[in-house]
Amino acid sequence: MTTATASATTSGVTITELPPTTRVALRLADPAVIHLPTVVGTRGVQGARTALCLGPDEWLIEAPETERAALLGDLARIPGPHSAVEVSDREITYSLEGPAVLTLLATGAPRDLAAMPVGTGARTVFDTAQVVLVRDADDRFRLTVWRSFAPHVRALLALAERELAAGL
Repeated sequence: MTTATASATTSGVTITELPPTTRVALRLADPAVIHLPTVVGTRGVQGARTALCLGPDEWLIEAPETERAALLGDLARIPGPHSAVEVSDREITYSLEGPAVLTLLATGAPRDLAAMPVGTGARTVFDTAQVVLVRDADDRFRLTVWRSFAPHVRALLALAERELAAGL
């Protein structure tokens, strides 16, 4: 379901829940076997698939739902020891976009997100919830959060939107 918040025009940020995607948490000792990015925080793109390096041996692989079977088949053919766990239903992703997006995210994220280059991502926290943030443009991020924490994070984002709209 895709919905934008009503306060987007007054807060300077539009928050949209994005459609579901296929997500796989991959642990692999040798990223060269499938050509993964090796620098923590960098993303690789191959067609509609992305691979975000979250740690020295950990990646978040994403693809459209229509590519689920193909992606899982490709990952099943990885030689050697590895772990590929589909976590698609575990998480919800929001798109946060607008001129005040850095201010909005600063209300709950301890990182200096202005220093995060476009095209990179990181696992961090928003308030007390673990999230993955990807910077798609200077004024656009994707925030992925576990479904169980989504109501808490969404409520905090709504509060921050109201504060921005009020000029606080």
